[in-house]
Amino acid sequence: MGSYILRRVLYAIPIALGVTIICFSLIYIGPTDPIQAVVPDDATAEDIERIRIAYGFDKPIPVQYLMWLGRAVTGEFGNSLQSNRPVIEDLLPAIGNTFRIAIVAMFLSATVAFVLGSIAAFNHGRWLDRIVTAFAVAGVSIPHFWLAIVMVIVFSVELGALPAMGMGPDGSSSWQLDWTHVKHMILPVIALSVIPMATIMRTTRGAVLEILGQEFVQTLRAKGLAGRRILLHIVKNAAPTVLAVTGLQIGQLLGGSILIETVFSWPGTGRLLNEAIFKRDLPTLQATILLLAMFFVTLNLVVDVVQTWVDPRIKRG
Repeated sequence: MGSYILRRVLYAIPIALGVTIICFSLIYIGPTDPIQAVVPDDATAEDIERIRIAYGFDKPIPVQYLMWLGRAVTGEFGNSLQSNRPVIEDLLPAIGNTFRIAIVAMFLSATVAFVLGSIAAFNHGRWLDRIVTAFAVAGVSIPHFWLAIVMVIVFSVELGALPAMGMGPDGSSSWQLDWTHVKHMILPVIALSVIPMATIMRTTRGAVLEILGQEFVQTLRAKGLAGRRILLHIVKNAAPTVLAVTGLQIGQLLGGSILIETVFSWPGTGRLLNEAIFKRDLPTLQATILLLAMFFVTLNLVVDVVQTWVDPRIKRG
């Protein structure tokens, strides 16, 4: 097991380096000189050249990349062009806010999806299966930002039951574990959880249904094994497939939160990234994409290890 984990970590290193190269290249993808984003409009040619040297843009690109990577490893991403503060000061609270709703949404999605997907598989062809399947198809078909807008209209505007914007009363940027703050999470969490819930539900149904048709399940039933014991074997064999899809959905939750956080004015990485794109705040854009991508790489590594722990046959594959 230890050698397998080490091998997977070694495989992840080139991927992580590739991510850093892409993030660094963002400053050169735009149609204008990146130095123009940090100089005032009335800057003279001498001022621009002095700033270019100060930022290291006069050096070869490989040298610039190594300098940027060295600063990024220590959490130094420069100053935001929006707030003129260190990027890390804006990014860390935003990451915490995004994780707050993403973790709740993922827990809700995985729990409900696994239960309903298993129920659908055990009732294959019956009305319960049809209802769950229809919900799963609708869940992956409805755009989550459209669903978010509809939920705001229904629950906030028409019914006045739940707040539509912010993460606390009076535009509070801090969060506490009480009802006044929790109710601000309900609509964003539901809007975020629909697509991953539907995806995991379909995957669980397919995996459990496939295992139910295998010979070992028929053998266990023929031997008179209790239903709970049979269910345990089925869940254990379906877990690797479900875990793989769940891990991908967690990463997509963070990416999909861009529109959801914008709709609900939730101060997370999604809204921060959206503002950085429109205002061409390259330091914030680089740092946000880099941290989210690194989280995705780490998450896939963790999922691989957990899959191997649940089903040791994967390690031999």
